[in-house]
Formats: sequence, C-alpha cells, structure tokens
Amino acid sequence: MDEEPLKMEKQWLGRVSYEEGLTFQNDAVARRLAGQMPDTVFLLEHDPVYTIGRTNDHSSLQGKSGVLPYPVFETNRGGKGTYHGPGQLIGYPVIDLRSYGQDLHTYLRSLEKALVSSCHEFGVNSTTRKGLTGVWCEERKIASIGIGVRHWISMHGFAINVCGDLTPFEHITPCGIGGVKMTSVSREAGREINLKQFAATVLTCLQCELAKLAKTAT
Repeated sequence: MDEEPLKMEKQWLGRVSYEEGLTFQNDAVARRLAGQMPDTVFLLEHDPVYTIGRTNDHSSLQGKSGVLPYPVFETNRGGKGTYHGPGQLIGYPVIDLRSYGQDLHTYLRSLEKALVSSCHEFGVNSTTRKGLTGVWCEERKIASIGIGVRHWISMHGFAINVCGDLTPFEHITPCGIGGVKMTSVSREAGREINLKQFAATVLTCLQCELAKLAKTAT
C-alpha cells in the first residue's frame, strides 16, 4: 500500500437485516447528495438473506431443492442472485464519485483491488478474472461486487466471505455463474480470521485505492 490512505468517515453498523441496511443507505445517499454528511464507508454484516438485482432473470436463485432456506430480497443494485449472512463482511461506500473520476468501471476495479490487497495482507493469494466482476482464489470466488449510483452518489458495494458458513451458497447459482465454488478468507488462509480485524484492513486498502482515484480526478 504505497499510496497515503484517503481520510474519510467510517461506521461499523454491526449485524443488521438487509432491509434495514437498504433503508439506511437510502437515507445516507440523500444526506450525502444534500451535503449533510461526508464521504463515508459503512461496514457491517447481514442477517441471512438471498438478494437479487434489477433483472427479470431469477434463475440464479432457483434452489436445487426447490426451496431456499432463507428469504429473498429484490434490491436496486446490479447483478444476479447471491447470499449474505454472518461471517461475510459487507462494505457500502456512500461517496460522491465526481471526486473520484466519475467512472463506474474504474470505481469497480478499485473496489476489487482493495479486496485483493486485503486478502494478500492475510496471506491469501486472490486475484480478479477477466470478464468477471469480483475477487477469486483460482476458480473459487471469495468476494462479490454490485453497485448502485444516484446522481453520482454511490451505494451498495462489496461482500467478501471472511469466516462463517458457506453452505447457503450451495442452494443457488452465485451471481449466475454455473459451477462456481465459493470460498472464504479463513478457508484459504487455513485459520480463523477475525471479521473486524479484516474489516480494518479492507478500510485502509480501500482508502488507498480511492486516494489514487481522487488524485487522477484533480
């Protein structure tokens, strides 16, 4: 991490339902747009839930048994079905992208880079894959990314499996990618990784990546 981390607000929300998190985000986006709060990264865990973005294709959530073990929430991010639950770190940056180059593709790549760097800090060799959004350990997917934007204020963000149960992913086709296997930082590292310690590393890496974007935008 050669870049000086960008100073920005952070909040740890703990464990909240997906619906509560979405309501919180909508309020934060409105306040950021009105200039009532600074750029802020919200870090949290969700109660067990399957989510799907703006698409008519719900085939990724068609469980192998025909019945999913947790509820489904249709949300306003991009992307197909995925699972959120305890042990998975969720990051919701609510930032004004006009200060970071105003380029959604570049912003997505910066989120990926921050997660890759965080994994490397814990001895996990992760990378990106051409043509696929997210972070991978060889053919195993460790993190998913889906964003939304309103008047260039970002919402949603990333989900990276740090620890906890991965079996809920087996009931769906994660992100609509057939045959994909999900993994976690703990599984790849061969030891239990504390979620809040990992969250602190992610925050620093994300601040470094956003600092690069801010520098190119000036």
